[in-house]
Amino acid sequence: MTSGLNRRDFIHRTVAGTALIAGGSLLATACSSTSDQSGTEQRELVTKAQTTLSNFAADPDLSWFRNNVPSARGVLIVPTVVRAGFIFGGSGGSGVLLARDSAQGWSYPAFYTLGSVSFGLLAGADVAEVILMVRSDKGMDALLSNSFKLGTDVSVAVGPVGTGAQVATSDILAFSRAKGVYGGLSLDGSVITVRDSWNAAYYGREVRPVDILVSHAVVNPQADPLRATLTRVASVR
Repeated sequence: MTSGLNRRDFIHRTVAGTALIAGGSLLATACSSTSDQSGTEQRELVTKAQTTLSNFAADPDLSWFRNNVPSARGVLIVPTVVRAGFIFGGSGGSGVLLARDSAQGWSYPAFYTLGSVSFGLLAGADVAEVILMVRSDKGMDALLSNSFKLGTDVSVAVGPVGTGAQVATSDILAFSRAKGVYGGLSLDGSVITVRDSWNAAYYGREVRPVDILVSHAVVNPQADPLRATLTRVASVR
């Protein structure tokens, strides 16, 4: 007969394993590397990014974000970040990056994946809208690479909210809007990766982030409403 200690150990391992599988499944769904060659998924993400940006613009707690968008080097908008876990937790989501050019305004979007794995006494699941505000040349240069880690390759901090918040010195500031069991969003250790297949599907040919964000070599009018919303948010003080 199984002892009480062994039985409890079995239960704990079973619960932990189930939670890990569930968290990994959510993370895999959020950060799927499959490409929709028709461009439907990419267009949907751009539309959702516009909705997220509008939500941030209307949030009374995010005045610092709105006031400092005009000086940002770029913004990475992730409409849905899935956070899940029990013993192990994971997070991830796809987003679009737009870069600011003093002469040409905001670029067309480039597609990225934000993913991380964390360990701790987590419970429940949550979904958040996240915007990363790029504040330095170092932060923008990192985003022009294929992949980099927040907190290691560039510094990241939780963006200040409300009136009177101090300007942070980090390369990237992370802002989030969420309802759920988690008190905050820590992005240290998160990996940001370019989604080359999504960029190719959206623009009709293979293209690098530098071609989209710096050289302005490609356009897709479907993203014009998002660019217009960003321009409007950046002009409101």
